[in-house]
Amino acid sequence: MLKGVKVLFQKYLDPFTLILVLALALAFILPVEGKAYDLFYILSKLVVALLFFLHGARLSPGNILDGLTNYKLQLLIFFSTFAVFPLLALLLKPLLLFLLNPDVTAGFLFLACLPSTVQSSIAFTSIARGNVSAAVCAASASSLLGIILTPLLVSLIIHPSGHAAGLQTLRDLFLQLLLPFALGQFFRPLLIDFLKRRQALTSVTDRLSVIFIVYVSFSQATNTGLWNQMDLKTLPLIVAVCLVMLAAALIFTWKTSGLCEFPRPDRTAALFCGSKKSLMTGVPMANIIFTPQIASLLIIPLMVFHQIQLIVCAFLARSLSRRDGDDGAAPEGKSEANKGAETLDDPETSRKAETDGRPENGGGI
Repeated sequence: MLKGVKVLFQKYLDPFTLILVLALALAFILPVEGKAYDLFYILSKLVVALLFFLHGARLSPGNILDGLTNYKLQLLIFFSTFAVFPLLALLLKPLLLFLLNPDVTAGFLFLACLPSTVQSSIAFTSIARGNVSAAVCAASASSLLGIILTPLLVSLIIHPSGHAAGLQTLRDLFLQLLLPFALGQFFRPLLIDFLKRRQALTSVTDRLSVIFIVYVSFSQATNTGLWNQMDLKTLPLIVAVCLVMLAAALIFTWKTSGLCEFPRPDRTAALFCGSKKSLMTGVPMANIIFTPQIASLLIIPLMVFHQIQLIVCAFLARSLSRRDGDDGAAPEGKSEANKGAETLDDPETSRKAETDGRPENGGGI
């Protein structure tokens, strides 16, 4: 039995998500307060800038240009990420407001506005023998466009009561997101070799940054008594809504790509790139666009969705891989996977992912 529990933990539970939960618990039991909180809050701003600088330094513009020839597939993934998700969240909004705290409801709207993940989308596509070159293009473009589109979508579909002042928000978006990302792109030729040699270091930096931001945000929620607005029924409802949203995105991308008569590798890329949301982008963005105490509740749906998408997509990727193997589709998918794997931050990510059914380190950004 213990062996079965260990296998379940290794295959389906994302360690990064569990660490985030521990950070949440620590913020509830031992929050940072007073002058220490002021210092931690300033540090969290610098950490966000560092995070997006690294994103910019690692993201290759060539990945986007190389895959734009398959424009129909790219449009489908873009439409699913930045149109279908927000429309679905808006349709669910009246029910969510009836069942959940308004800030948690806003969290689902915020979740719907986020870009797709990068590494996990590509790794799952590779495992399922899909078109990894197209997945690299779609995931990279989504991450890049999300820096601009996510704040715009948030301003359109979320009530501004939880926002910081308008000019201050625009300034913070520029100083903490756009400028660091642009600087990362500018210095990419000088840094990319170093980052490739220090992949483990940059991966740890990403995750420690997000953990620190989560701790600071949830500390503020504890200090202001925001947790009193939560009750025992909230978490099961959040899980249920996350499952509904993920299922809707998976069905939409798979069925629509079938109606468009896309080949199986392209359908697989659409399935995994058009159904995910990025935790690594969402957490720092929430802390820029919203006040810290509001942001702490907003990112709870994102944390839950992150874990669920890894579990569900790992199962789907393995199922599709076995099915394509039985159908003799391996040669095409395998060649695409090998081609796409070379463009990842970690060239071993796709191959390692095949051994345990999910991307390494929780799926990247």
